[in-house]
Amino acid sequence: GENIAYVATANPALNDKEMSSRITHHRERRPSHWTTIETAVELAHSLEQLTHYDCVLVDCLTLWMSNCMEQACWDLQRKQLLQCLDSYSTNLILVSNEVGMGIVPLGELNRRFVDASGFLHQAIALRADRVVFTAAGLPLVMKGTALENH
Repeated sequence: GENIAYVATANPALNDKEMSSRITHHRERRPSHWTTIETAVELAHSLEQLTHYDCVLVDCLTLWMSNCMEQACWDLQRKQLLQCLDSYSTNLILVSNEVGMGIVPLGELNRRFVDASGFLHQAIALRADRVVFTAAGLPLVMKGTALENH
């Protein structure tokens, strides 16, 4: 469909110059007819408002996690998102970063983030029809069927 909503999760209050440049680049690449919603924390609430779209694209879950952890509301927001996904019927694409494939990071906060990300990805994959891991621009379908090129 043509009726697309893009949910951006970057928190402008936390942006440095590099992140601001990154956001500008994303905005310029995005098709102009997409509706953009910016939500740094209340992702489930935003998704519930977007059920009339053909597809909703969330970019990205790891930024959203950072925002929630920084505001000490991660447990609540995670729970609300997973509950929302249990009954969500609009086509939904969730973009995230895999952060747990390297060495165990130094620092309790870093390890908590890696663990929380992994648990979130597992919970979402359980609910998803399709899971695609992309590395070096190459997709690896981990669950569901591959999309055909048209």
